[in-house]
Amino acid sequence: MPRFAVSSPQMLSLMRSKGFQSLVTAALVVSAAAFTTGCGRTASFDDITGVGGSGGGVGGSGGNTGGGGASPCGDGSCNNGETCTSCPNDCGFCETCGNGSCNSGETCGSCPQDCGVCQTCGDGSCNNGESCATCVQDCGNCQTCGDKTCSANENCSSCPVDCGLCITCGDNACNGTETCSSCAQDCGNCELCGDGFCTASEDCLSCAPDCGACKTCGDGQCSSDIENCFTCPGDCGKCPGCGDGICDGSEQCASCATDCGVCSVCGNNKCEEYETCTNCPGDCGECETIGCFEIVLCAIGNCIDLGGGFPPDFSLTCVANCVAQGCSDVQFFVDQFINCAITKLPECGGDFMCLQAECQAEFNACLNAECPP
Repeated sequence: MPRFAVSSPQMLSLMRSKGFQSLVTAALVVSAAAFTTGCGRTASFDDITGVGGSGGGVGGSGGNTGGGGASPCGDGSCNNGETCTSCPNDCGFCETCGNGSCNSGETCGSCPQDCGVCQTCGDGSCNNGESCATCVQDCGNCQTCGDKTCSANENCSSCPVDCGLCITCGDNACNGTETCSSCAQDCGNCELCGDGFCTASEDCLSCAPDCGACKTCGDGQCSSDIENCFTCPGDCGKCPGCGDGICDGSEQCASCATDCGVCSVCGNNKCEEYETCTNCPGDCGECETIGCFEIVLCAIGNCIDLGGGFPPDFSLTCVANCVAQGCSDVQFFVDQFINCAITKLPECGGDFMCLQAECQAEFNACLNAECPP
């Protein structure tokens, strides 16, 4: 959208034109319904202490330890009697893990992909033999998760961002082998997802609302291993039901903004989409009070597309934020002029000079309004 300095020849010429005056009227009329601004979700004080990241957390061990001072499971070395069954975090998953059958000595602790996650996984504590390989929810992602290589201690359950989504993910059923970390589409978001902070147990697949979309999303190609209508609607298209006006359990702000809204969280120290000084000064800074004419210029320069056709495209929320920066007197006089102008629209149409003549007193009061220092 083009933006011109107030003193530039283009703007001065534009301001003298009858077309500009009509657009000014349109901006003021549109702003009549825009004196109240929307509110984003608000993060709690505890959220502020969260540590951002994108799947690079250190996986907890909480695992088995050998006798006689042996190194614990989770130290990165497969030794001291450790095996793929006793410590998949260090030794990798057994060859049969991932074949869809929980057998050959497999358990929820050694192969959650086949046997399902253990009952304690998801209680918020990395213990009872859990590790980053077997319970991402409690222990966080393994250090190697996110390096684009599906390592021996990773699979579609523990690190889908490297290994791809599991085959069953996306069938609308959260089965025993899926969790909110491995398949949010079927199982819903994890408890902390959506608080505005990308923590160690979250990444672009498990929690796009906090961590953002994966890097490949947006390249125009629907990559079958990690992208689908839920993880990347921009490349793969919207999921069925998205656009019906109801944000159900299988949708989130990142997968269906049409139904669920934007992912902005006021209070996470980032000025995000649709956050401004008017609705989230903590993230975006305090607003500076502006006058009536500045409100018009704000709307024309930032909210109305002068380069398009007629009538021009405009953003109602953008206009609202411009208006909200006026002090109480300015907002009152803007409202007073608009109320008058609306009653004269049948006879004046979009002719600004006509509206100004019919509402001369209200227009002058708006332009002469001053805000207290």
